[in-house]
Amino acid sequence: MKENKYDDENFFQKYSEMYRSVHGLAGAGEWQALRGLLPDFRGKRVLDLGCGYGWHCKYAAEQGAREVLGTDISRKMLQKAQSINTDPAIAYQRAAMEDLDFEDASFDVVFSSLAFHYVRDYGELVRKISRWLKPGGAFVFSVEHPVFTSAGSQDWYYGIDGEILHFPVDNYYYEGFRDAVFLGEHVTKYHRTLTTYLSVLLDNGFSIQRVVEPMPPSDMMALPGMKDEMRRPMMLLISARKPA
Repeated sequence: MKENKYDDENFFQKYSEMYRSVHGLAGAGEWQALRGLLPDFRGKRVLDLGCGYGWHCKYAAEQGAREVLGTDISRKMLQKAQSINTDPAIAYQRAAMEDLDFEDASFDVVFSSLAFHYVRDYGELVRKISRWLKPGGAFVFSVEHPVFTSAGSQDWYYGIDGEILHFPVDNYYYEGFRDAVFLGEHVTKYHRTLTTYLSVLLDNGFSIQRVVEPMPPSDMMALPGMKDEMRRPMMLLISARKPA
């Protein structure tokens, strides 16, 4: 059974109070860098895997996408998306991304934001995405950085007075299940190395366009804890393309 933590009432309430949940794309520290990796959406058919609140679906529609399909396993996420990010070009579907199936060459763009680290079999998902994309299609996604996911705890090491000492990086080459703590709750995530993220793309015929480890933007440095985000990478952004 695939975990669906976001339909837990307590967890979803905590998530809804996050800065990025309240402020949308403008509140996401990686958005400025991620936006630079996105393709031209005009006239395109777009698939957003793990769409959450639908912020990226709305952005694609506003940029001229012909059709946008946002999918998510969480009923609560999709209810929120349908209430705040609607557009005639957008449709939402409830499903785990691993269970989706589409005809070959169904989409011009496949996108995913901070969702693939919840997927156990990344390789199988990329193989499907390669089929779903049209020749020349764009594949852009963000994940939690392998440095961030390796040890599993996803928290700093603290001194006796509560000061941050350093961030743990351990068991890096042991890929797979991690019992992570996110918003004070235990959440199942899957760690994989940077080599795996990139090699699986190459093995499935993608050409890698850009790889970015986004730093916090200068206009968000005053937010609590943001300066400490300069001490280790938290996210990894990748853009790739299927050969024409």
